[in-house]
Amino acid sequence: MSKYYVTTPIYYVNGAPHIGHAYTTIVADALARYHRQRGEEVFLLTGTDEHGLKVQREAEKQGISPQQLAETNSAKFKELFEKLGITHDRFIRTTEEDHKRAVTAMVQRMLAAGDIYLDKYEGWYSAADEAYYDASEIADGVAIASKSAVEWVEEESYFFKLSKYAQPLLAWYNEKPNCIAPAGRRNEVISFVEGGLRDLSISRTTFSWGVAMPGDPKHVLYVWVDALTNYISAVGAFEDEQQFDKLWPADVHLIGKDILRFHAVYWPAFLMSAGLALPGQIFAHGWWTNEGEKMSKSRGNFIDAFELADAYDLDVLRYYLLREVPLGNDGNFSKERLVERNNSELADNLGNLVNRSFAMTQRFLDGELGGYVATDDALDQGIRESARATAADVDRFMNDCETHRAVERLLGFSGELNLYVQQTQPWKLSKDGDTERLAAALYHVLEGIRFIAVLGSAFLPDASKKILTGFGLNAPEDLLLSTVAQFGKLAAGTRLSQPEVLFAKYETKPKEDALPKADKAAKPKAENKPEAKSDNNDKAGLIDFDLFGKVELRVGLIVKAERVEGADKLLKLSADLGEAELRTIVAGIAKSFAPEDLEGRRVAMATNLKPAKLFGILSQAMILAAETEDGKLELAQYSDNVKAGTRIK
Repeated sequence: MSKYYVTTPIYYVNGAPHIGHAYTTIVADALARYHRQRGEEVFLLTGTDEHGLKVQREAEKQGISPQQLAETNSAKFKELFEKLGITHDRFIRTTEEDHKRAVTAMVQRMLAAGDIYLDKYEGWYSAADEAYYDASEIADGVAIASKSAVEWVEEESYFFKLSKYAQPLLAWYNEKPNCIAPAGRRNEVISFVEGGLRDLSISRTTFSWGVAMPGDPKHVLYVWVDALTNYISAVGAFEDEQQFDKLWPADVHLIGKDILRFHAVYWPAFLMSAGLALPGQIFAHGWWTNEGEKMSKSRGNFIDAFELADAYDLDVLRYYLLREVPLGNDGNFSKERLVERNNSELADNLGNLVNRSFAMTQRFLDGELGGYVATDDALDQGIRESARATAADVDRFMNDCETHRAVERLLGFSGELNLYVQQTQPWKLSKDGDTERLAAALYHVLEGIRFIAVLGSAFLPDASKKILTGFGLNAPEDLLLSTVAQFGKLAAGTRLSQPEVLFAKYETKPKEDALPKADKAAKPKAENKPEAKSDNNDKAGLIDFDLFGKVELRVGLIVKAERVEGADKLLKLSADLGEAELRTIVAGIAKSFAPEDLEGRRVAMATNLKPAKLFGILSQAMILAAETEDGKLELAQYSDNVKAGTRIK
């Protein structure tokens, strides 16, 4: 049996968990779940990093011991991951005894290799980053990259001969092009190493909270030697040889881009020194921003992970985080976008497909599935081919850690199945008495849904379970990817049971605070005010002409159109509205129009709406569009005879 070992970073316990921690761990969980579906022996590791100066300082600030702080905040991470349904195989804490023994053994190996020596350290140090910085990386008392405060440090320290490993590291990067991903991050690391490596200080004497240096207990090991060793201590390094040989090296270290240097330079150098195998891949994902700004405690703009987990169904939150941005890119967290994706993609697309298909089978076939027939109908052939292609594409994307493309592909196939239903019209086949064609059509759409349930289990575990239960498929082996290697596995005579509602729509768009869950949304209490009089116009939903007149509609000439990175539906438009400067519009029309097809068009725009920020871009108007029967969009257009900026009356 093949194995798959995936890790998250271990998270600092100087503060409570936030959305960034949830994101990394959900991605790792999706990868682990998918590889379990392959039948592989999977080990998912996460946990907490509990030593170091900033933990000690935070504990002192709170008037408690570092161990008490670690206990409190580590428990919060455990609670969050349980709430998020994370399927980790171990939650490691660096204060655990087996980990501390492994750190000591690791450093002893590095000492035996002649790679550690005693000297004096002088330089800039950031306790917040647990990192040393050169003068070129400092400005105005903070590290340029992280904006964290630095302090000048002078003390005796043990050093690791990092400079010795510059060429071996470069050789590894070149021999294993995928060892660091995405490619842009790999290039950053290569550039850093080619610029020259200085030996690394790995111990401190000015604090005591950590693992003692072997043979010199007045020194505490630098936190990165301690923390990084968790990846091997968790799987039995130096103690359980059988488990360690089975699981190491890790297949993927999933990390944030801010700790790439430690993982892609220091960690492999430590492993080389200790004579241990190097990891398969280090994948650095981007940051989540809030209204375009990186989240930080000092700015007070962190998004609380517990609030999100309480406010949204787990599948919806997982889907949004996995779908919204490519794994290596930064992404702007938007509650409005989360609601939009749930309502339009999960509820209207996948949820509606499942509901209507099961309901039609109940209504037209008494809830019993006919047998599979590989018809020569072109529509049926298309569904069979698309199902197989979807399975292959999802597999390829997951191999490349492109979780966003995997979920996008699944929802695309769901859209194809919805179109198939519209084209085959089972209701008409039933009315016409064409039971043979009816049975074949419903079988194809339901088997396609089974493909989505199996392939989507890593991303939408609750919804997938409900769908498969509706087919009477409750055994663990029903989730194996081998079940979607071939189309037509649903057995004849299968009796369906209507699944619960998969994705309830959220009734309103969120503003500042997360919405309550859709099925538990609290309605605002009515105020004790006299009831206002109303006329027939109010009851009919009519408005006064004066109110309509306040909406300013103008003809805008689209000068430039481009895609918004990380947003598959959005285009950024620059429009001439007869003003001194072009206006920027962010429009959700990318599914219907290519950017090059829009340039030069004159279209209707609402121009006096309050500007709104989408994906960090300020949108200064709204383009008007209508939806066609096939779900595409069409724009209200004007000829060249109408001047840009002309008021529409």
